[in-house]
Amino acid sequence: MPADRLLSTLLRSLQTYTDQQDTPRILSTAVSLLTSLSNPNNLSLLTSHLLTAPAFWDRPDGVRTAHRLLSVFHTSVTSVINYHNDVRHKKAPKLLPGETPTGGGLTLDAWIRAIVAGADERSQRWKHVIALGGLLIAIGSLEEQGMDLYWASSVKRKVEGALVRAINLALVEVRERGDADGLGGQTIALVLNHAFGCIPDSERAHIDYDLLLPVLIGTAYFSNEGFQSAYFLGGLDLDIKVQGKKLDWPSQSSSFRQVENIMSRPLVSAMGPLSRLIAHSVENVKDPWLLQTMMDDLASFSRALPTQWRQIKFSEIDPAEESEYLEEEALNKTLPLLWRLLKAALFSTTIILKGVFGRMMGDGVLASDGVAPVLATQALHTLRHLYFISSRLGPTSFSQYTFVYLTAIDVLSAYPIHADKFLKSIMPQQLGSIPRHPLDRILDLYFLNTAEHFTLVLSPATNEDLLVASAVPYLAAATNHHMLPIFEAAHSVMLAVLSAPQSALITAKHLPFYVDALFSVFPHNLSARQFRLAFKTLMRVTAPPSALSASHSDLPATLLELVFHRSLDAPTTALPPDEVTLALQGSDKPPPPLSEQAVLALTLIDSLPYLPVPLLEEWMPLCAELLNAIEDNAMREAVKERFWEVLVSGEMDPERSGCAVAWWSTRGGSDLVLYGRESGVDTSKMMSGALPVEETTRSKL
Repeated sequence: MPADRLLSTLLRSLQTYTDQQDTPRILSTAVSLLTSLSNPNNLSLLTSHLLTAPAFWDRPDGVRTAHRLLSVFHTSVTSVINYHNDVRHKKAPKLLPGETPTGGGLTLDAWIRAIVAGADERSQRWKHVIALGGLLIAIGSLEEQGMDLYWASSVKRKVEGALVRAINLALVEVRERGDADGLGGQTIALVLNHAFGCIPDSERAHIDYDLLLPVLIGTAYFSNEGFQSAYFLGGLDLDIKVQGKKLDWPSQSSSFRQVENIMSRPLVSAMGPLSRLIAHSVENVKDPWLLQTMMDDLASFSRALPTQWRQIKFSEIDPAEESEYLEEEALNKTLPLLWRLLKAALFSTTIILKGVFGRMMGDGVLASDGVAPVLATQALHTLRHLYFISSRLGPTSFSQYTFVYLTAIDVLSAYPIHADKFLKSIMPQQLGSIPRHPLDRILDLYFLNTAEHFTLVLSPATNEDLLVASAVPYLAAATNHHMLPIFEAAHSVMLAVLSAPQSALITAKHLPFYVDALFSVFPHNLSARQFRLAFKTLMRVTAPPSALSASHSDLPATLLELVFHRSLDAPTTALPPDEVTLALQGSDKPPPPLSEQAVLALTLIDSLPYLPVPLLEEWMPLCAELLNAIEDNAMREAVKERFWEVLVSGEMDPERSGCAVAWWSTRGGSDLVLYGRESGVDTSKMMSGALPVEETTRSKL
């Protein structure tokens, strides 16, 4: 069919609503015509009709409609540029008589001018962004693929400037029409998200980020093309089936199909680049007060997630016990997809918050005393609401989260009154008891992990009445091993309180209880790593020159005696590896398995750098004796290596180091550590001329 007749047929088809099944055929015809029409006026006419066609816009399929048209312009200009490039390099096939060249014989500049002219006043300005964005994305994509487009550089610069101007005009339009999170705003977000990497910094500086930021936030978090204000969790519980003691979520259920639909949305599937675009907008807005509004929006969204999650039966299952209480389909197919969606929300929010704190560091308004603690508090609240997601990944699983979390804590630590108020606002609902609901325990874990960082700036009353009271239920709890992270967090909080300079009276009051709890939970509910850290901290708190040592000088020796006597009857079988040990199994030097006895020996050795010299002289031989009591060779060598490390690595001050050197060299320390298990030497098995053991040792020194 001749191009003119085909154009007339297509234009008639565009005047009425078309069933979705016919849309691919129409779009394919449009691409064919855009790459074959030779009359610029016809190209402009077709472009204008595509941007206004009732076939697409009377009942648009959300942002997918804009995405399809974006692909039309992208595909068309790609074909035209490839043809012109082949002509320049004499690779284009010869045309048959009467055959129209790609692009209708127009130059690239003329072809693009014709397309741009079709984005006229008959269509809304946000639709113009589709045509211009498709052109620029295609040119940028070809450049990324290595195509030399120096001959089209002037055309590219014109399209870049035109797109930025169209975006600004479209932003004004959607604001005036109240369509910021409607199809207009969603289309702007879609196109700019794909085209942003093709826009140079000189043109990016002209984008009106004050108008863009609310559009992006509304589209990503609250529109029906984004995360839908977290309400996609609302009807999920109705589709969960209880089968005995197990739960199932069928893949045929409407709620699962909704999650699949959300994950396939163009904006959600590209949420990573979109969140970086939002972060860039945060760093470039001129009105810093817009960030306060944005932080409120993020807090509102994040607060809705755990609220909705609590209404679902899955929230009543501890993450470590899911394999026991979930059916195969829910465990391996349906629920993992939901967690992918929730993690996408976590990652995008974290990247945006990183942009906020990056902006704060160079903005006098945001860094002021009236704003900085408020933003830090909002960020920590947002991270708390998302902690039921991030706790599955580990708090240090990605660097952006660590940066945001620690920066917010660092900022808030400079404002003790705000820090006190924040911790009291997120404190456990019932002090003195362990909640039964897993979500409440996760929130307790967040509180404990966060409160640990504020002990130095809180008052003694808050440290005792809030932090100690929150940690006490978990300190001596005898429950399952799956709750080990929260038990360790409680011990960390207690140690942080006891270590605070203003907590001498609190330490004297609670130390007996804590020591008893420490020994009662190790090794079942406390890892070897945490036990060693806890005991070393206690030695530092009780040994001189701490304030507590002046009134309780016998505490260090008492603590050492407790460990030593327990080690004499401690089990010698290897303990199960903790998370850190498992993580290091594939390293160059994985840690050896250790028994409870070996861990206690290491604990005593860790304490040596904190002991007064008289106590150090007494305990170095005892540590060596305990080392030699370990039967397993690998465990004994690991303890021996740590002993040597403490003596020579600089952990001791000069006075203690001098005492250690004297013990090692002149008081039999080397013989006791290196050869303490040898009762004698069988000279019959020595080579002729071999030196005695004692002489060999001295020669090494």
